[in-house]
Amino acid sequence: MTRRRPLTRWILRAFAAGAALGLVGLLVAASGVIPVKASSGHWPPTEWLLQFAKRRSIATWSLPIEAPPLDDRALVVKGASQFDIGCRPCHGSPGLRQPRIAWRMLPHPPDLSVITLDFSAEELFFIVKHGLKFTGMPAWPVTGRDDEVWSMVAFLRVFPTLDIESYRELSRGETAPAIEDGDPQALEDLVPPSAPPLAVAESCARCHGFRGGARGDGAFPRLDGHHRDYLYRPLEAYADHSRPSGIMGPIAAGLEPAAWAELADYYTRSVDRSGREVVRAAATAKAQQSAATLEHGATIATLGVPERKIPACQECHGPEGPPRNPAYPSLAGQHAGYLELQLRLFRDGSRGGSSYAHLMQKVAPRLTEEQIEAVALYYASLVPPAGR
Repeated sequence: MTRRRPLTRWILRAFAAGAALGLVGLLVAASGVIPVKASSGHWPPTEWLLQFAKRRSIATWSLPIEAPPLDDRALVVKGASQFDIGCRPCHGSPGLRQPRIAWRMLPHPPDLSVITLDFSAEELFFIVKHGLKFTGMPAWPVTGRDDEVWSMVAFLRVFPTLDIESYRELSRGETAPAIEDGDPQALEDLVPPSAPPLAVAESCARCHGFRGGARGDGAFPRLDGHHRDYLYRPLEAYADHSRPSGIMGPIAAGLEPAAWAELADYYTRSVDRSGREVVRAAATAKAQQSAATLEHGATIATLGVPERKIPACQECHGPEGPPRNPAYPSLAGQHAGYLELQLRLFRDGSRGGSSYAHLMQKVAPRLTEEQIEAVALYYASLVPPAGR
């Protein structure tokens, strides 16, 4: 008989031992004796191993990511508002200690005013976009909206520096006294008598203002004075995911169609004249730095770019020209930053939301970055017609 080689014997023994250990592990798991209760915590070696594996995974998977500039205040404000709605209940904020229920989670939601300093912007992006398994940290509600994720990262980068007042100003702006403190005088000055409760609620007012004029820094779109049909359709599209947004999607999906109609009716009637002046002042200040850019935008809006098969914007979006389809948005007086973002989303195939979206999906890719900035600045500098 041929004797088996020692190496072969060791391989067989190792295989048998591994199979035995696997069987033992299966039997232990099947017995139900392994504690899964959050109240028991982790053994220190288990905690170390989980944290080590998590950090190494984040570092590795974030290597291909490259962060864009994150110092735009509008980006920080957008992230702050979303943080206040979606993240604050677990992680707390300046002036709000971590809620007791969240503290009983395992692992505990970390104190972001401390732990964000341990991660790069790219690593934070990976965590916010994809979430973390076995931690309760969810992935971003939709895919394809990296701009929203980066806005959260921009906010998290400044979060450790904030005190109570600076946090309130970023996350709620001028609506903070009325919403957070219930100041009757603030409510009387800011909220029109015709405002429905939903328009005064935190989820709407904190971003779009009580009259639809939006925050003056351009983080959010103006809603006041648009056609009712245009305002209703986006809410419907956000709810059914045909227009992806991790910010607006959960809000719209939580409302009934009757509520969409109520909000659309209100913002159609509302006109925030002071807010319009803020938009125009910002656009005018930027335009003074480059009159040529403003003139370039005017040419695109009124004449188009025939050699690139780009039609004149005013044919659909005004303010001059023939009567328009009420489902088309009026752009005069809209924030330049918001307009630029929408054109880029159309260009990149990340913007839908109506049966007319395909029109812009064909036009936007033909615009250069310079043309996008110019036409957005031009429309922001215009005075919107009464009632839009």
